[in-house]
Amino acid sequence: MRFLAYDSADGPMIGAVDDGTVRRLCGLQTFYQDPFGPIDSAPTGADLPVEAIAQIPPVPPTAQILCIGLNYAAHIEETGRDRPEAPNIFARWYATLSCADAEVPVPSGEPGLDWEGELAVVIGREMTDVTDDEAMAGVLGYTCFNDISARTYQRRTPQWALGKNATRSGPIGPVVVTADELGDPYGLRLETRYNGETVQSTTTDHMIFGVGETLAYASRCVTLRPGDVLATGTPAGVGSRRDPPVLMTAGDEVEVEIERIGTLRTKII
Repeated sequence: MRFLAYDSADGPMIGAVDDGTVRRLCGLQTFYQDPFGPIDSAPTGADLPVEAIAQIPPVPPTAQILCIGLNYAAHIEETGRDRPEAPNIFARWYATLSCADAEVPVPSGEPGLDWEGELAVVIGREMTDVTDDEAMAGVLGYTCFNDISARTYQRRTPQWALGKNATRSGPIGPVVVTADELGDPYGLRLETRYNGETVQSTTTDHMIFGVGETLAYASRCVTLRPGDVLATGTPAGVGSRRDPPVLMTAGDEVEVEIERIGTLRTKII
């Protein structure tokens, strides 16, 4: 199944997506009480064109957004950093999430924003101190993510929080593809395009720390719950490490495309 979340007169909803149309499954909060139940249910209601709905992030407001830094060897090389011994996890706030075709503003004091195309994982079961295999069994689905970064704020201090949480700087979508439909999350082609030019291109089997390994590691310290998100890291090709650096400014457009999932488009304002 492919699904997304949207606003309706009855509140936030989860809808199944098929060939450009959406059909209601259930309320977003109800869905994340036990996501594996609703995805096995038949959608109800009339077909709605995707372009006719108001999309919202496909996870609950309680979601913990865990992001891995330095998870592709070529990206580590371009940053000049050392390879981490364990997943280098930092946090995003739910409030920074946005959807497909969102407009992301450049913060005051920033010359521009940097792209970071990533595969994101949506959790479907509560996990505490689980094994790698148990973690993979608890994955609900996969989607595209762009960890858009405000580098001036990120690099000003040893803490990354502000630079990784600029307003609306976490686009996610355009759909979540359930794990049973997507299958193996490795070997998927991931590309980021800046104003139509391919700036990042790799496959997801080049991750250093895999999905199950990272979720299991995190679960030893933090209980993961349905709707939590793991962004699995970006490959080489970020704009700030180019010579000369390239940053996104008002009028630019960035796309993150992942094989068998879709294309996540974002406009910079």
